[in-house]
Amino acid sequence: MSATRSTANDSTRAFPPDFLWGAATAAYQIEGAADVDGRGPSIWDTFCRQPGAVLNGDNGDVACDHYHRVDEDLDLLDQLGVGTYRFSVAWPRIQPTGRGRANQRGLDFYRRLVDGLRDRGIEPTVTLYHWDLPQPLEDDGGWRVRDTAERFAQYVELVASALGDGVGRWITLNEPWCSSWLGYGSGEHAPGLRDIGAAAAANHHLLLAHGLAVPILRAAVPSAKVGITLNLGDHQAGSTHPLDVAAARRADGNLNRLFLDPIFHGRYPDDMLEHYAAVEPGFAVVRDGDLERISLPLDFLGVNYYFPSTVVDSSRAAQARVAGYVVARSEQFPDLHVRSLETPGRDKTAMDWEIQATGLTSLLVRIRDEYTPLPIYITENGAAFDDYVDPNGAVVDQNRITYLQEHISAVHDAIDVGVNVRGYFVWSLLDNFEWSFGYSRRFGIVWVDFPTGTRLPKASYAWYRETIRTNAVEYATSVGSA
Repeated sequence: MSATRSTANDSTRAFPPDFLWGAATAAYQIEGAADVDGRGPSIWDTFCRQPGAVLNGDNGDVACDHYHRVDEDLDLLDQLGVGTYRFSVAWPRIQPTGRGRANQRGLDFYRRLVDGLRDRGIEPTVTLYHWDLPQPLEDDGGWRVRDTAERFAQYVELVASALGDGVGRWITLNEPWCSSWLGYGSGEHAPGLRDIGAAAAANHHLLLAHGLAVPILRAAVPSAKVGITLNLGDHQAGSTHPLDVAAARRADGNLNRLFLDPIFHGRYPDDMLEHYAAVEPGFAVVRDGDLERISLPLDFLGVNYYFPSTVVDSSRAAQARVAGYVVARSEQFPDLHVRSLETPGRDKTAMDWEIQATGLTSLLVRIRDEYTPLPIYITENGAAFDDYVDPNGAVVDQNRITYLQEHISAVHDAIDVGVNVRGYFVWSLLDNFEWSFGYSRRFGIVWVDFPTGTRLPKASYAWYRETIRTNAVEYATSVGSA
């Protein structure tokens, strides 16, 4: 598989003929219908009710009302020309309490969605868990306890048995780092705990859930392709000082290696086990045989990438300021003793994330060299900006177009050096509920007016449609650099 510079137009770069273009969403962020057709409460329904947890007190009760507007959204996908659509199944819609028989009305909704995609010639890519754990399971310990992984396996069997004949690509978990470390460690996401030992235990139980799901999916859908989606980053030290180099290694261990190593090497990294040895329950929850399950062979890896990361040891923040960096005001996980840096002059998104697409190329090359030759799909990539509808009734989001062009070009760079990247999913099809930021951040290539639910394709939608049609991207070099 190789990508080439287009011979028809020297300013464009053609992708391989079988390259898969897609768009992605997640259930809680778009579906709404929170108490419709038997859906039970999730940890995000509960978290949104905690004062101060979500900006403006927003919640996903209505969101984009995708549950009632699914045909309209399917038509948007059809007109966009994507070959695949990545969506997630809401566990509380299938099992309102996280246990027991399936709620048929919930399965019927996803059956309708899968059939609607197939009717339009679009492949469904199903994510089985995108953070919306049934609240009753959290009440019994959530991802801190092993039982939740076992409950997840039963849920996966219900969904695969019901939808397997229409779905060829399955993702077990989306970004288990966020579920464990933001949900149980920093408290920024549901369920809002601040307990490093609980976060480490959740890290393992999420990966165990993934490992338990893989053979279930293979048995229910023998022809299916099975993978997992990880949010991964390219960590750089802010200087060559040994303390800063060590800080970058710790940050990499927490975000990347605690997931890549067990999945592809069947072990947790020694330095991370040592780092978390004193926390409880931590990785003491690991049992014999768990890592063999977690490292069962996969068909692909999903990679989510948004921004670069430059860090220093927290003791060296003053030196970083002298060097011209802007230093993060606080440490997300104080035990890591890492402070994030902003590079002066580098563009940022509305999420306050720096823009540098070259980090995506570096990350993809590293995955190939250190972990796996498996096919890789960029399962999320995109940017939030302060979009608005102009007096002509249009959303002209040139900044998002530039971001997408640069990052898709970075994917092309990776393919050029032999990385087995098979597809790209833009995040996101729709403006939606952006977790703790509520509705204040817009990632969509389609504008959503939240009071009415009205959809309006942005300029980036037309740009992405043309990218898909031509299977090529305009040439872009280093991105977002100072």
